[in-house]
Parts: sequence; structure tokens; C-alpha cells
Amino acid sequence: MNRNKEDRNVTGQPKIGFVGVGYMGHGMAKNILKGGYDLMIKGNRNRAPVESLTAMGAREAASLSEMAAACDIVFLCLSNSPQVEAVVRGEDGLIANGKPGLIVVDTTTANPVSTEALATELEARDMHMVDAPLGRTPKEAEAGTLDAMVGAAPEVFESVRPVIDCWAGSVTHLGPVGAGHKMKLVMNFLGTGYAALYAEAFTMGAKVGLAPQLVREVIGGSRMGCGFFETYTQWVCDRNREAHVFSLDNAAKDIGYVCLMAQAAGMANPMSATIRNAFASAVAQGKGADYMPMLADHVAALNGLDLGAEVEKGRS
Repeated sequence: MNRNKEDRNVTGQPKIGFVGVGYMGHGMAKNILKGGYDLMIKGNRNRAPVESLTAMGAREAASLSEMAAACDIVFLCLSNSPQVEAVVRGEDGLIANGKPGLIVVDTTTANPVSTEALATELEARDMHMVDAPLGRTPKEAEAGTLDAMVGAAPEVFESVRPVIDCWAGSVTHLGPVGAGHKMKLVMNFLGTGYAALYAEAFTMGAKVGLAPQLVREVIGGSRMGCGFFETYTQWVCDRNREAHVFSLDNAAKDIGYVCLMAQAAGMANPMSATIRNAFASAVAQGKGADYMPMLADHVAALNGLDLGAEVEKGRS
């Protein structure tokens, strides 16, 4: 089910909580406020986004238990499943302190096995789980034009849809709880796969005498060119650090979840296992804070090349 932004309509005024107002969460929370909702937020150590949102009218929760007791819908935008589990299951968390009917909407890229387990635990307390992972970047989060891939019971989806519409330009209801996180992992399998292939391709080109710029020119203008290739090569060829902001730590986490999902499904997954190892190698060598296109520099270094130097040679 998809709906254009022009069709958005806030129906009713549930009280909204938002946990995790970082790169993506800040824009999402801002747009919930713009949608006219009463918003309570819970940040982390970075005070800047919290102060930005409170200046717009959000209230800061002193604790998760305060938020759970006060809110009808709580959005989570965190880094991984263990963080989500702590927020939902903790002594100060949502299950222990929420009221019947509470809806938890997890926008984290998470392990669907964990998501389904949390949904069962919430359901036992007359609460509901929705998974709504995100497509696109912080730029679209600020603009309110993210893609949302949603897993939820139909009646629960209808309850949260108006709020999701505040920050999403495209909303797809994929099926029951867990379906959104499964779809997101399929998407990120492809994305991490592209990143690993491109890293080896640029290294291979340089090893045989083809400058990275030449590889970009030919591939980018062919049927194999795409938006991901364009932003990836803005780092490789132009050294634009901000062109493709997604850390190797996060990518490694996501492809690890892909492999766990495949294992849980009982399938052979030779490609995703290989991709996981490519990212694990970079993270193990202290490169986790680097961004995804920088995997190309790591693969080049394993082959005795300085990819930045190869770019400079190509300019001469």
C-alpha cells in the first residue's frame, strides 16, 4: 500500500514518543512535530538534536518509563537490535511501564528474529509492535521524504500510518510484523554487495592500469550505473567524504543480520557470507568509523595500492 505525500491526513491526536534522535531520528521527530503531534523525546549523549527539538516544542522525557506511561505510540530509531531489546525489555523500559494499547514502532535496521520475539512479548501485555525501517538518507529524513517499509497487523498499521506519513514520502505495508525488517535486510544485502563489488572492481582496475576515473566514466554511463554507484564514486574519484554517509560499522552490522536471517530460513547464503567477511575485515582493522565507499581504500590497501594516489595519477 502506497500513498503520496499530498494524501496525508492526521487523524486523531495520539501522544507520540521518540527514542533516538540522531542522524535520521532528528528529521523524523521534527516532521512529527510539524504534523501537529504532542511529542516526547529521549536522546543520547549528543545534546544538540535534543535541544533543537525541544526548541521546536518537543518535551524531553526524564526516563523511558515516563515516556512509556505517557505515550500512545513510541518510535525507536536506534543502531541495532540489542539497543532495541534494552529499550523494550529493560526494567525502565516500554513493556514494564507502558499502558495497554501502546504501539512500538521500530525504525531501526534490526534482526527480524529479534523483532518477532519482541512482538510476541508485547502482545502478551496487550501492546503492539510495528517494524518500519527506513530507506534513503538523513537529507530525506529532514525533508520528510523517507521510504518506510512496514510490517504490522492491518488495524495497527492504520493507527500508525498518519504519524509515519509525517516523515515518509513513500509507505509500503509489506505484511505482518517482521516483514519490514526482512525487506530492509534484502535491500541492504544488495547495497553492501554493491559496495564490496565496487571496492574490488576499482582495485582490479588500478592493478591493471585503469585509473578509477576511467572505471567511473565507463560504468557510470552504462546500464550498470545507478545512484549508489554515483555517490560511491564521489568518494573514490573525488574524495568527497560526505557523499555517501553510512559507516562500515553499520554496514557490517546489517550484513551480519542478513546472514542470521538466511541461517534462520535454512538457506545457503554464499554471497552474503562473503560480503560479510569483506566488511568484517575492514572493521577488524579499525576502519569501522569510515564510510561505506571507503571499503574500496581498504581492499586496495590489501593489494598494496593507495587508491587516493591512483586517483591523483589518473589526473596527471
